Amino acid sequence: MPIVYIPAALRKYSNDVRKLEVAATTIREVVDQLEANFPGIKDRLLEKEQLRPGIAVAIDSRISSHGMVEKVAPESEVHFVPSVSGG
Repeated sequence: MPIVYIPAALRKYSNDVRKLEVAATTIREVVDQLEANFPGIKDRLLEKEQLRPGIAVAIDSRISSHGMVEKVAPESEVHFVPSVSGG
């Protein structure tokens, strides 16, 4: 099963869980599984059923360009990456 790593900014919604194995084959299913385990986290990740602006998803060290329909392999590592601003 894919392993999802939860960023520090969202751990208050995951009861400080840092990573979790989920039964999922797409990012949409990953988010649904996270919501089933941690009610309310979906609202922090999605806006109008798409990833919120400022959040990217990396699968096996590759930033996804397909959003919610991106495929996830059973051995994948999934990271939700908040944008970092600076100057």
